Amino acid sequence: MNLIEIQTIYHSLGQPDQHQIQGWVDTALEGLNEETEIVIRIVDELESASLNKEYRQKTGPTNILSFPVDVPDEIELSLLGDLVICAPVLEKEAKEQNKVLHEHWAHIIIHGALHLLGYDHINDDDAEIMEAKEISILNKLNIKNPYIQDINE
Repeated sequence: MNLIEIQTIYHSLGQPDQHQIQGWVDTALEGLNEETEIVIRIVDELESASLNKEYRQKTGPTNILSFPVDVPDEIELSLLGDLVICAPVLEKEAKEQNKVLHEHWAHIIIHGALHLLGYDHINDDDAEIMEAKEISILNKLNIKNPYIQDINE
């Protein structure tokens, strides 16, 4: 079982509940042999922008920030890390990209969980690997590939 702590600082309609988030994280972490813990903090644009500036030296809010825990091997810790999700950015992206909001939430949470596991998209090869993993996980949840546009849209 993966333990999820959710800190909801920003509330809006359409946000997933604990059960939905738990299911998405469990699917993303399927196959791990140990119990893990993730803290998910849902924030507003101001907090997201502040953290984005401090930790990535980038201006403005972003949809998700991942903070993997880095501990020495000799210390046993089940905490994978923290995910900070900016709900207003997710809502805006879903609307602009004609995506179902809960599906976009699922994608972003899975994306963040994969970052906590060490996946990255800094270069094209790593991005392809990470995207393929995301698509595979989303497929298990009956959510379509978020990287292709529907020709009917």
